[in-house]
Amino acid sequence: MSERVVTIDGPAGSGKGTVGQQLAIRLGWHFLDSGALYRACAYVAVQNGITAETIDALLDHLERVRFETKPVSQGGEARVLLNGEDISAAVRTAECGQMASKIAVNQNLRSALLNVQRKYCRPPGLVADGRDMGSVVFPKAMLKVYLTASLKVRSQRKFKQLKEKEISLKYDKIYKEIENRDLRDSTRRHAPLTTPEGALVVDTSSLSVDEVLQLVLDGVYIKMNTLESEAQ
Repeated sequence: MSERVVTIDGPAGSGKGTVGQQLAIRLGWHFLDSGALYRACAYVAVQNGITAETIDALLDHLERVRFETKPVSQGGEARVLLNGEDISAAVRTAECGQMASKIAVNQNLRSALLNVQRKYCRPPGLVADGRDMGSVVFPKAMLKVYLTASLKVRSQRKFKQLKEKEISLKYDKIYKEIENRDLRDSTRRHAPLTTPEGALVVDTSSLSVDEVLQLVLDGVYIKMNTLESEAQ
């Protein structure tokens, strides 16, 4: 039986975060931003003096904290809560970003976070955004979506996003960083970025957010109708 879950995977800048949040809001479902979850773990690590070399010490702390990610309707990045406290701004710092990148390759942490992420799956449903949501975390998801876009378009989106935040970075540097991130994500040993089997693949290069959202919504309604018919 398929879980009442829609997974949205894809590389950096493909639009999965924006589409995932809007989809969760439209459906009235819970939302999981797995990238923000790893940043929240990095925040806990930094607060407790845990380094990349001693990351296994973080596992004990995870048993005493509760993470939540909340979609925002006005666009932008999801809110992140730690034991009810909004730490959204704190987890978006360069320090947390760098730590998140380091701890994400730790297999013990990834295994521990599997259970944390799967607890998000509760009524009425869940939209999960990440890089291994459909392939590893929710392999029985009702609908798996894989968003992609050209490297050039994704770099332009990131450049625009940073410019709006008044963060000055050269386009060529952003392009190279995303290119390197793609390589790391697709070749890492544990849970590499890949297109989940049977996924709805959407190239967002020339599509608006509304157009992508409608394509995914159509896929959701088709799956829900099919499941309802099979249950009768």
